Amino acid sequence: MEKVLHVQSVNDYARYVGAPVLHPLVSVIHYDELQQCRHALSEYDVYGLFLMNESPYTISYGSGNYRFESGSLMCVAPGQRGGVTDDGEIIHIKGWVLLFHPVFLAGTSLERRIKDYHYFSYYSNEALILTPDEWARLERCFAAIRKELTEFPADSHLQVIVVSYLSLLLELAARFYERQFQGEASTEEEFSHRLNAILERYYAEGEHLESGIPTVRYLAGELFLSPNYFGDLVRVKIGESASQYIRHFVMQKAKSMLLDGRSVSEVSDALGFEYPQNLTRMFKKEFGIAPSKIGKR
Repeated sequence: MEKVLHVQSVNDYARYVGAPVLHPLVSVIHYDELQQCRHALSEYDVYGLFLMNESPYTISYGSGNYRFESGSLMCVAPGQRGGVTDDGEIIHIKGWVLLFHPVFLAGTSLERRIKDYHYFSYYSNEALILTPDEWARLERCFAAIRKELTEFPADSHLQVIVVSYLSLLLELAARFYERQFQGEASTEEEFSHRLNAILERYYAEGEHLESGIPTVRYLAGELFLSPNYFGDLVRVKIGESASQYIRHFVMQKAKSMLLDGRSVSEVSDALGFEYPQNLTRMFKKEFGIAPSKIGKR
């Protein structure tokens, strides 16, 4: 049976690795300063940002096993699990980890916005690979938060100041991820062509007969990406959401079939809709006209 560290409090992890306890709801650990550390397969009830400078270990995250690269950032959210099962080995890691409990954000604007940072549910193999300058900018945020927690632990301004640093840190990560998306190897045209090929194959192989119209999760899986990472990649590369992209593809097929004289019911069945009414609603949303009017104008 796997040995799992349940990180209910940010300091469950701090105590596990022998790091100082700074605050009941926020923990900043500088791995370089630890005398020794052990692996941990952790289940989180808190948010975590792992800024890894050197980690020669393969970790599990979600349903896969991945290897941290030097100069990378990986984020976790409550309800997720990741890490390496503790086997007693003493390890040496360089970098930082910042953990904060959702309660710390209560009543702040960041509490409302944090769900918009999709990278908290990216897979580890989608970690942010940082340039040296990006690494340094994020590290300054980690260090500034630790300084606040160390020097002003009971200060009445602490939450506002730390949340401000957190907001900056998360916005920087979002900006750097967007840079990573834009730097993906394929051009917009090549990327779009690849997506269309996957969708065409979906229909050619009859997947729609069992699973209905293609989903974002299916398309992401074919590219070995998490749905959130894939969705953000499509948004940056193509300028629309992944669900919109799929809708455009399916509706163009529907329009072509209708122009060839096929009925709404036939097209609905051919494309994997459960009911013709579902096709009609999507078609009206896409083209502003009922599918039954196509070819009759």
